[in-house]
Amino acid sequence: MASPAADGPAAEYPAADPGTAPVGRARHWDIRARLSSMLATILEQADGFLEAHPFERGLWLVVAFAAGIAAWVGLPTTADWIALLLAALAIALIALVFLDEGRIPHLRLAIFGFAIMIAAGTSTVWTKSALLGQPGIARPIVLRLEGRVIERREEPAKERARLLLFARLPEFSEPVRVRVNLPLDKDLPDITEGAQIRLRARLMPPAAPMLPGAYDFARTAWFNGLAATGSVLGTVTVVIPSAQGATLRGMQRSLADHVRAQLGGSPGTIAAALASGDRGAITTADEDAMRDAGLTHLLSISGLHVSALVGAVYFLVARLLAAIPWIALRIRVPIAAALMGALAGIAYTLLTGAEVPTIRSCIGALLVLIALALGRDPLSLRMVAVGALVVMLFWPEAVVGPSFQMSFAAVIAIIAFHSAAPVRGFLSAEHHGPLVRMARNLILLLATGLVIELALMPIGLFHFHRAGIYGSLANVIAIPLTTFVTMPLIGLALLLDSVGLGAPAWWLAGMSLELLLALAHFVAARPGAVAMLPAIAPWTFVLFIAGMLWLALWTGKVRLWGAIPAAFAVTAMVLTPTPDVLVTGDGHHVGLTGEGDDLLVLRMGRGDYMRDNLLELAGMEGTLRPIDEWRGARCGEDFCAANLNRSGRRFTLLLSRSRAYIDEMALSAACEKADIVIADRRLPYSCRPRMLKADRPALATTGGMTINLSTGAIRTVAETQGQHGWYRWPPPSDQIRRDSQKAPTPPPASTPPLQTGQ
Repeated sequence: MASPAADGPAAEYPAADPGTAPVGRARHWDIRARLSSMLATILEQADGFLEAHPFERGLWLVVAFAAGIAAWVGLPTTADWIALLLAALAIALIALVFLDEGRIPHLRLAIFGFAIMIAAGTSTVWTKSALLGQPGIARPIVLRLEGRVIERREEPAKERARLLLFARLPEFSEPVRVRVNLPLDKDLPDITEGAQIRLRARLMPPAAPMLPGAYDFARTAWFNGLAATGSVLGTVTVVIPSAQGATLRGMQRSLADHVRAQLGGSPGTIAAALASGDRGAITTADEDAMRDAGLTHLLSISGLHVSALVGAVYFLVARLLAAIPWIALRIRVPIAAALMGALAGIAYTLLTGAEVPTIRSCIGALLVLIALALGRDPLSLRMVAVGALVVMLFWPEAVVGPSFQMSFAAVIAIIAFHSAAPVRGFLSAEHHGPLVRMARNLILLLATGLVIELALMPIGLFHFHRAGIYGSLANVIAIPLTTFVTMPLIGLALLLDSVGLGAPAWWLAGMSLELLLALAHFVAARPGAVAMLPAIAPWTFVLFIAGMLWLALWTGKVRLWGAIPAAFAVTAMVLTPTPDVLVTGDGHHVGLTGEGDDLLVLRMGRGDYMRDNLLELAGMEGTLRPIDEWRGARCGEDFCAANLNRSGRRFTLLLSRSRAYIDEMALSAACEKADIVIADRRLPYSCRPRMLKADRPALATTGGMTINLSTGAIRTVAETQGQHGWYRWPPPSDQIRRDSQKAPTPPPASTPPLQTGQ
């Protein structure tokens, strides 16, 4: 009688001869077979998951393209970029050749498409960087230069005009773009686009981030072809007046001047921004109030403004043509209305400066018009994906910027929310009269605003380190007010001005803008209106974006899985520790936190830029306070000594505040008693603190830094840059590496206080 085992799969194979197959080899073969079987099972289960949960492949392919761009920006070296490309192409090849199309068709296609699009995104941004990236000047210079004015922007609120010049600089063989600020008292009416001017200017390299997590202007300048920025010194001579006739930029300025002439004060500056995109006259107080109330997006020409204009033109043209039977019977009204809406959107985009966010919004509006003309659903994630892909093909660097992320996040959140089954059920429920319908629409509007705010707040906190808490509530009033009242009134007023009858419309527009500004100032002044966080770790932001994309792009209950990583990322953001010490890249500005609501600073500075950056990157809402006024510090003319108590330990900091000569022996003795020494000048080798020496040569290598004393963690600007062309690495030295790259470790609790005030 045969054994039961003989009836199984093993009966198909002859028994191995113990004398011919070693036991170790048999076990090895068995392990490999089991691993292969497990891998096959996992792949089949993954393919089954994709088959059971239908998804839009095109949406995820666009996400992969964006991921390739972000990976190129995030990876530090050329070797990493090449490795990423090779790995993506290898994965695509493996999926195409080795994965069985019959057994796992969905997974095979997904892996292949995702890998190819990652490689395509990386190649696109790398190619643009290599072909169009403009290196900045090596160091600050003062020189006389002559150049042609490419662009002129007036900023009355800052009492200056901003000129973009095409000029020759000593470092470059070809003319490059240079941006300079011209004080209004030195301005001339002939300094317009096309004019050849001669001036003396102090130029600076495009600035790297002041601190880790700060705005990276150098990267923006690299892709915009900007080699230097600076300010005009002395008078400007117009060598050759402009021979250009009417230009779009000139029309934009004329329109802004006309609007401000018809409507004075703050409402006039907001109206000019809505009509022409010129925000230069908006006061700092109004701009801050709009920002803290979550209404800043209303000031920049973006999707809201373009969509409102295009939608209004489409609606009016469609109704007008449909009312004329002779026309309605001979042409397709939706196509004609879409064409007129497209022309209006393109004209508005060009008139308002054709900035990248406006172009992006115009592309999205054109895609919606095409869908309407073809009878397709205009508000679908497919249309959003096509618009995003078009933008990324021409401006791949926009992916890592806040404008791209926030605009597409808002649109995706709206569409995904309204496509969710509970919301569709809420919308399709029976109506019981106008009051119920009005209440339902109001609830839906509030819920949509809340969803948008939840999607945008972490993005704002990552890029700007602050976000308005009550933005969703403020936008419930502000967006309808701006879209259906203010902008139509401004358009009507401009139309009536052609016959001299625009005054009543301007008065009404001014009243609506007064209401908008009152709302902004009221909301911004509420307690807890602004949430602030210090610089957030990039991995938490990436995890949040991944979770939100999963939540938005899947359908059914499986989409809820995305809430888990998103919630974890938000929790990690909220728990981000505030750094104890902030040091700018030149060592000139030092901030100390944890000693009250104010930020203790070594120097107060003269402008708002330094103050705002230090406070935002520290995640503080207070003000700056000189370290001299703090009882924990002892300051002399040359140095300040500060004692900070963290986690039961005392840390002694020695901060340089002058460049006067100091006796080296006295300085060395003071350094020995300090845990950290920070200076905006070179310190001698004999200055050897217990934990960290951050003098000028060391900071030239690391850039700005933040220090957490409790954990000993140091974050530097240099570690976020890599070998991308926009960041200049100074030549390293052994001394700098030895003194600056050493992470601080907490000293003993009995660290002696510093006794000298030098």
